[in-house]
Amino acid sequence: MDDATRTELEAAAFRRLVSHFRERTDVQNIDLMDLSGFCRNCLSRWYEEAANEKGIEMDKAQAREIIYGMPFDEWKAKYQTEATQEQQEAFKKSH
Repeated sequence: MDDATRTELEAAAFRRLVSHFRERTDVQNIDLMDLSGFCRNCLSRWYEEAANEKGIEMDKAQAREIIYGMPFDEWKAKYQTEATQEQQEAFKKSH
């Protein structure tokens, strides 16, 4: 496989992951962190870092809006729930 095709496939998989996260608003970031060690915020940070490495100025808020599909504060108000004691304990154990 040539590099251009590989990059296209990786980009398609990334777009599908972002779409999946946008659809699954019921899955909280703490659950993602507990199970996989990364969440939407991590993904947005990696996106921001990649943009900055390419000389594209991007801040945390801009990157989060790309990943969340809306401003982060709006997403939190609509979908984020308070972490349960069990979620907090699982997070402490996994990190």
